[in-house]
Amino acid sequence: MTVGFIGLGNLGRPMAINLLNAGFDLRVYNRTAEKAHAVAAGAADRVVVAQSPVGVAMPGGILLTVLSDDQAVTSVADDAVLAALGPGGVHVSMSTILPATSQRLAQTHAAHGVTYVAAPVFGRPEAAAARKAWICTSGPEDAKARVRPILDALGQGIFDFGTSPGAANVVKLSGNFLLAAAIEGMAEAAALGEKNGIPRDALLGFLTNTLFNCQIYNGYSQRLIAADFDKVGFTNELALKDMRLASEVALASATAMPMLDLVRRRYLAAVANDRGWLDASGLALGAAEDAGLRWFRPSREEEGR
Repeated sequence: MTVGFIGLGNLGRPMAINLLNAGFDLRVYNRTAEKAHAVAAGAADRVVVAQSPVGVAMPGGILLTVLSDDQAVTSVADDAVLAALGPGGVHVSMSTILPATSQRLAQTHAAHGVTYVAAPVFGRPEAAAARKAWICTSGPEDAKARVRPILDALGQGIFDFGTSPGAANVVKLSGNFLLAAAIEGMAEAAALGEKNGIPRDALLGFLTNTLFNCQIYNGYSQRLIAADFDKVGFTNELALKDMRLASEVALASATAMPMLDLVRRRYLAAVANDRGWLDASGLALGAAEDAGLRWFRPSREEEGR
């Protein structure tokens, strides 16, 4: 089977390589062409590098997109691409976008006979490379069954949330909010300990080996201890985008989320202070600095960026 794939950034590239390793052939497109050619290197007989998104779409075929935001997904899934996919085609959007955007996309796709499936991904690039990502899906049942073998090659588990086009996006935004809230909570606890003479590695090491012994707390506590926020898998800037989307959904559904307001402001402050390029775990710097602590990370200029 040949699969169309658009979006070969930090997350999309390892996913595309996993599809190749699973035996799928690919037609790929990326705005930065070098990234597409890098995926094709060593597998030129199995990867076609398209010159435009339309060149990736195959009549009645399957198209996966892993893009940064709502505008990117909407601009790629235009009339030309949908006409190229045509009746029987399936577009699987793996991006973190508004549920309302997915609902609109499902309607425009249906006008061309194309089915839309939302399938956002939980997992940093290293998790995607190791096929340890989690995938949430929503959309028509027959389309989800058709793309299941592809998604199985990309992650360690798939969780379905029904037929509503935007349902999986609500789950994704909720999960990303919880991740940010966990980082904020650990940062505040670490700052409290450090201001009272307890090193953050001792405090977080104890908590993550006892009461909070789980993947997220273990992984992000190590980032907070090392303050290696310049090892970027997902930027503060993109995290701010996700918190903004979650806030839009909360407002539209009259859902009070004061913790969401806090972490959104943390990310906004990070971007305003030229930290948008740091990893999203750098949210923790706000709590440290509020406590008068300096968990030093060099500035963009000091690193010669």
